[in-house]
Amino acid sequence: MRKLPTSTIVSLAVVTVTVLAVAAAWVIRADRHPGPIDVVLPAVALAGMLVRERYPVVALVVAVAATMTYFPLSSLDGPIIFLPLVVLYTAAERGHLIAAAAVGSLALLAMGLGETGTVRHVDDDAMIMIAGWVAAAIAAGSVTRNRRAYLQEAERRVREAEHGKEEEARRRAGEERLRIARELHDVLGHNISLINVQAAAALHGLKKRPDDAERALRTIKDTSKETLRELRTTLGVLRQVDEDAPTAPADSLSRLESLVEASGLTVRTELSGPLDRVPVEVDLAATRIIREALTNVARHSGGGEATLAVSAHDGHIMIRVDDDGPGATYTEGSGFGLRGMRERAAALGGSLEAGPRPAGGFRVLASLPLNASLPLNASLPLNASLPLDGAR
Repeated sequence: MRKLPTSTIVSLAVVTVTVLAVAAAWVIRADRHPGPIDVVLPAVALAGMLVRERYPVVALVVAVAATMTYFPLSSLDGPIIFLPLVVLYTAAERGHLIAAAAVGSLALLAMGLGETGTVRHVDDDAMIMIAGWVAAAIAAGSVTRNRRAYLQEAERRVREAEHGKEEEARRRAGEERLRIARELHDVLGHNISLINVQAAAALHGLKKRPDDAERALRTIKDTSKETLRELRTTLGVLRQVDEDAPTAPADSLSRLESLVEASGLTVRTELSGPLDRVPVEVDLAATRIIREALTNVARHSGGGEATLAVSAHDGHIMIRVDDDGPGATYTEGSGFGLRGMRERAAALGGSLEAGPRPAGGFRVLASLPLNASLPLNASLPLNASLPLDGAR
């Protein structure tokens, strides 16, 4: 069942009360010989009251004029004074405050001037009471309008806040997907590149150096196993179905030994400082930079040895990867892998330098602040990691 609007209920109630009041006045004061005015003017005032929602100013003028004419000319003096009060309230509530105040003041002035004549219809106390009703009706309408405007503004702000939260949630979700995709790309890019290098080495030395081929195949086996493990971990986080999935990153300085072994290189490692208390973001970035640098050595240096130095002191973690291979010619490290390492370091407020060494070979030198945290909007582009073609 459809619920009637409040204004319709008020109109029906006012019409009912008015009709009953006028009818009662006819019965009680039948000796006064009521005329057409006792019917027409209340009907006109009622008509004005009924159109107050659509034409508030017109209804205000009609209802007040009919009521003010009714009392001096009517024989019954029926209680229809509340009709203009309802219209005054509606006009003020609809924003016509000046019109309501002007018409109400003119009506009171006319009543006051009429009372100075020979015929008095209301005494002074009744005049004061009617003036109070008029002021109260206008004030109530203004207060209702202000309250409605306040509630609408509050609802608008709530909607904007909810919309902002939804946008923020979507933005965070998009950045998280991008971060997971980047990490996934890093895992596949690095490890498949390393598998490619080791497979080429195994094929090359299969007949002449079977021991080297066996070592390369073992590295391929370990690397592929590691890749599958990291892939499952990343996808488990993405799908959010594994409640026991580890919260620590798959790559970590605590697993530096296995990372070095998986590179297939002979690496001389130099570690110093409290590396077990590195923040997660810095730990992951440092490990990714080391993995990328070692992968570059394996693919591009032309040698099989490297030096890895990692130290934590003075609020920074320093990473240095050197190789002595003949390598290739680089111009400011323009490869995607080097750019990705620089962007990882810059995202944490650190720095990274890479280039040929004066004595030969290639050096990667990175500095990461230990108190850094990766901002939400610092997601790196997917092409910032090492592509499958191994561009340095």
